[in-house]
Amino acid sequence: MPGHRNIMPTRASSPDYDDFWAGFWYFRLPELFSTCVAFSLVADMGFARGDIGNWSMSIWCFCFAMTLIIVMVELWRLPSHFPFYWYNFPVTYACYAALVCLSTSITYSITYVQFLLYGPSRDRAIAATAFSCIASVVYALDVAWVWDWYDLSDIPCYVHTVPGLLKVLETFVAGVIFAFLSNTSLYLHQPALEWCVAVYSICFILAAVVLLLNLGEREYRLPVPFSIYQLVLSLLSVLLYISALVLWPLYQFSEELGGQPQRPSDGDCRDELTYDMCAWDQRLAVAILTAVNLLVYVADLVYWAHQVSVGTED
Repeated sequence: MPGHRNIMPTRASSPDYDDFWAGFWYFRLPELFSTCVAFSLVADMGFARGDIGNWSMSIWCFCFAMTLIIVMVELWRLPSHFPFYWYNFPVTYACYAALVCLSTSITYSITYVQFLLYGPSRDRAIAATAFSCIASVVYALDVAWVWDWYDLSDIPCYVHTVPGLLKVLETFVAGVIFAFLSNTSLYLHQPALEWCVAVYSICFILAAVVLLLNLGEREYRLPVPFSIYQLVLSLLSVLLYISALVLWPLYQFSEELGGQPQRPSDGDCRDELTYDMCAWDQRLAVAILTAVNLLVYVADLVYWAHQVSVGTED
C-alpha cells in the first residue's frame, strides 16, 4: 500500500487520483467483485433460491450498484459538484454496507443454506455466503483505511466519531427490525404492538435526521446547540424503546394476552424443513433487536449527557 498521506482534499476539490486508485485497487474492486459473485451464484440457482435467496440477492445487487456509482463519481471527478464534503457519503455507505453484508451472510446461512441438500445448489449457496462475508470485511477495511489514510482533524467526518457510529448502528438495527416487520400479521391484531412499530419508525426517523444534518453540514444551523439537540433526541428515543421492550415481548409471548410462549405452538414453525423464518422466530428476533438497539441508544444518551455536563464542544 502507498505511503500515508495527511493532506485531505477540500470540499470543493476532487480527490487526488493517487488516492482514488489506491482505494479502487485495494477496496472498491474487491467490493465490486465479491458482491457481483455472490449475486451471480444465487441467481444461477433459479427457483431453488427461495424467498431468502431473492432477498439476499437484492442486497448484494444494491451494494454492487452503489459501489459502482461511487467509483464512477470519483473517476469522473464529480465530487466537487456536490454541496457537501464528498467523502462523508462513501464512508457512511461503507459502514452500512459492511453491516448489511454481514447480517445477510448470517441470515442466509442460518435460514436457508443449512436446510439445503448436498449438491450443486448447496455449494453455490455456501460460496455466495463466503463472498458476502468477504464483502463485509472489505467494506469494513475501506472505512478503517479512510480513517487512517486522511487527517480528519481539519475536515471532520461524522461516521468517524463515536456518536456517528452509534447513529449508524441505530438506523441499521432499526432497518433489520423493519425487515422482520414486513410480516404485518405480527402486529396488526394488537394496538400495543402497533405502538411498538410506531416507536421503531419514530426513532429511526429521528436518527436519520441527525445523520442527514451532519452529512449535509447543517447541524450548526439549529436554533439550539447541537449537543442539547442530540441529548433530547437520545433521551426521547430511550424512553420510547423502553416502552417497546416491555410491550413487544409481553403481547407476543404472554398466553394471557394472546401471545405464543412456546415455538411449537406456532403452526408455521412445525415444518422443520421450511426455508423461511416462521412467525415465532420473527417475533423473537424483533424482541432481541429491540433490546440491542435500546443498549445503543443508552450509550448514545450517556455520551451526550457527558458532553453537555462537561461543556465539550461538538
